[in-house]
Amino acid sequence: MSEPAPGQTDQDIAALAKGGRTNFLGFLLRLVARLPFLFIAGRYYGPELLGRFAYAIIVIELAAQLATIGLKRGLAQQLATTEKPHVWVVWDGLLAAFIASALASGALMLFPQAMFPANDIRGAEWLLPLVIFGIAGADVALAALAYRHDVASTVHVRAIVEPWTISLAAFAMIFLSSRDGLIIAYVISIVAGLLTALWRLGRSYGAPRGWTPRPDEILAVARRNVPLAAADAIEWGSRRLDIAILGLFVAPYWVGVYYIAQQVASLPQKLKTSFDPILAPVITQKLAEDDKQAVAKQVRQVGFWIIAAQAGIGLALGIPGEAVMGLVGPQFVGGTGALAFLLLAEVVAATAVVSEAALVYIARHRNLLISMAMLGVQAVLTVAIILAMRELGWSQAFQAAGAAIALTLALGFASVMKANLLSRLLGAPVQGWRWPLVWAAAAATVIGYVFTALPRRYEWSELVFGIPLILGTFGYIVWRRGFTSEDRALFRKHEADETPALPPEK
Repeated sequence: MSEPAPGQTDQDIAALAKGGRTNFLGFLLRLVARLPFLFIAGRYYGPELLGRFAYAIIVIELAAQLATIGLKRGLAQQLATTEKPHVWVVWDGLLAAFIASALASGALMLFPQAMFPANDIRGAEWLLPLVIFGIAGADVALAALAYRHDVASTVHVRAIVEPWTISLAAFAMIFLSSRDGLIIAYVISIVAGLLTALWRLGRSYGAPRGWTPRPDEILAVARRNVPLAAADAIEWGSRRLDIAILGLFVAPYWVGVYYIAQQVASLPQKLKTSFDPILAPVITQKLAEDDKQAVAKQVRQVGFWIIAAQAGIGLALGIPGEAVMGLVGPQFVGGTGALAFLLLAEVVAATAVVSEAALVYIARHRNLLISMAMLGVQAVLTVAIILAMRELGWSQAFQAAGAAIALTLALGFASVMKANLLSRLLGAPVQGWRWPLVWAAAAATVIGYVFTALPRRYEWSELVFGIPLILGTFGYIVWRRGFTSEDRALFRKHEADETPALPPEK
């Protein structure tokens, strides 16, 4: 195994750090943009319509994950090893994703009951599956841009264009079609995201001159990426299986409440998933050099950054949870318990997700088996906990929290299994956990509960002052006690940021 060149290792860390800074900015932008949508959806559409909307989108986005055929991560490996012009490879991937999207959307258009199990289909709702083209196409385009270390495009599409479009469209539809407003707004946001992603792709890669569709290449791409596609679908499905099962046991009202809690909790989730595009090319390049120690170091580094960021954000949103959920609408406060466990689940899942970023290239089938086992554990635990709570006479609010508890336990199982497997394969530790996180969390918790102890008429102070102080306290202690010099690179601007080194085109 070759020894890593110190200069190259520093460049890799700098590239990951730049991606981390960009993604953190993206999180802040996404937070600002998502809050208006949650407020509008909660206040003007209500839990019932939210529950219906949530179930339909679950089915659509699962189909879109499959239609992407693993290219969100697999494209980086193809670009790193191909001898063909990169723009040809990207367009092969786009065409493959569009063919898969046609099959997926056709199936759902024939059986719209999969999206609307109550069979309350009106108007053009059966055309909703066409958005699969937009989701899959944007994912592939953004993965191609991330291979060139252009994470800013992902932030632009996912944190600005899509969330602001859906917020503005949802507000406009209040006055036009309150029943279908959420679905129509969702379609408009997906179309806007696809057009923006393709525009930025064209600016970066140029026109695919000389490219012609090659069916054999497209079939080869699909076959090669089956394990990746399945892993992506399972990872995504673990965040939606809870709603799918919950919808079988509780009223649509509580599905809507749980959906809002999940949307709030998904904000820190984007921090780790948005690292995939920038981490994938760095890992694939080091694996091509057989530099396993460098891969382990990158996984540890990014793992710590993600755990630290998600723990801080989770505490900031979870401690004043009633105020956060009440901001969407007073009827959503009952989802505070579910929110707390969903935020904890995102912290627990960080190790599994970062480990999987390497496992999909060196042990994709074993990684897939662990993911499938995790999904099975989650399904069994979700049903068992809900039934146990029902037997004890606990309310549906507690049953919704039970689904979040099951998710947390299942993700913990996956984190342990995947980290241990990757550590054995690389011959080095990959766990990003550090003990200063505990002291930072303890101090932030004390600060947070000071604000939650105030009289209810001062609940606004939990949001205005409590959230920034919780984040500030946590961040200060982690910075002082948990960060090394390489960690601080996350916040240090490098000259390379101005002219980043791109992976060579072959």
